[in-house]
Amino acid sequence: MSSPRIGVAILTMGNRPAELMELLESVAVQKTPAQRIVVIGNGTPPPPLPDGVTGLELTENLGVAGGRNAALARLAEFGDVDLVVDLDDDGLLISPDVFTRLVVLYEQDEQLGIVSFRTCDERGRTQRRHVPRLRAGDPMRGGLVTTFLGGGHALSARMLEQTGGWPDAFFYAHEETDLAWRALDAGRKVLYEPALVLQHPWTSPTRHAVFHRMVARNRVWLAKRHLPAPLVPAYLGAWTLLTLLRTRSWGGLRAWWGGFTEGVRTPCPPRRPMRWATVWRMTRLGRPPVL
Repeated sequence: MSSPRIGVAILTMGNRPAELMELLESVAVQKTPAQRIVVIGNGTPPPPLPDGVTGLELTENLGVAGGRNAALARLAEFGDVDLVVDLDDDGLLISPDVFTRLVVLYEQDEQLGIVSFRTCDERGRTQRRHVPRLRAGDPMRGGLVTTFLGGGHALSARMLEQTGGWPDAFFYAHEETDLAWRALDAGRKVLYEPALVLQHPWTSPTRHAVFHRMVARNRVWLAKRHLPAPLVPAYLGAWTLLTLLRTRSWGGLRAWWGGFTEGVRTPCPPRRPMRWATVWRMTRLGRPPVL
């Protein structure tokens, strides 16, 4: 069999042209070349792009989920991509063998659905929130997990045929967990591989004005879409308590509560509760779906 062919998807809002060009250069020097590279202008025209890179302008900002679905659709039209690599437009591949390592991982395990890269800044530091497990003290400890990082990851095209793409309505926040839970319920594996590195500036999630509202609303939608009924109140209760303990801003708490209320009041179909076998599998992986 031939090696998996890689398609790269990058979203941009047009405000990081220099960083985007550096990222594309780091993609171009990969020892295993990408079959296709697509840059989505999310509500903005893409900047002038190098030869061999396909640009697509969306007339409105569809958010992370909607923009990535547009990239998936464009890559699917080519018909020659087996793995989709999503990269943040201000990220950088600092090693030329990322795609080579990625191909080997998928060749070794046909059940591998998602591979999460390690995100670190220019000083090599990885933020705790960028380690997709509860015990996040050691970012160099890889292994099977239950969610993944949005900034740099790979998705199996065969898996996407089973699970479908990103949840458009989420716009931003928890879209990775939504997809990971569907992958796990379909019998696929989610792997955190710290040897695959995306360099990314040190940031705070609260830099997004809608952070608290989106996080709360989408958390409720996530539970309503995927959890068996007895686990929904347990999951939302645990995260409500954690939010009260962690959030230092009254403004942030008000926005969070507004988002939580919106999530309760509004539907986000379809509802497809995961199997109890998947709940047990996630528990054995160290993250039962109540945390």
